[in-house]
Amino acid sequence: MITAAQMRAGRALLGWDQRRLAEAAGVSLPTVQRMEASDGRVRGNVESLTRIVEAFERAGLELLGEGAVSGAGGRGVRLRAAAGVAG
Repeated sequence: MITAAQMRAGRALLGWDQRRLAEAAGVSLPTVQRMEASDGRVRGNVESLTRIVEAFERAGLELLGEGAVSGAGGRGVRLRAAAGVAG
């Protein structure tokens, strides 16, 4: 679903600290900290993971899964282009 590295990169792109992500997702700060400390894919309950992903998406972040089109061909994150803006 999402990796710890994607969470950290997503926060960096948005300029968010862990507390801001926790607030946006409606989860606790320790939950975000625990998720980001995971190796590889984030471990946590499905509801918390879904809330994190939805918070990123509401903020305009696109999570790229394995095999998705990207410059390097791996997992990553990117900001979606605003409506009506070519990108």
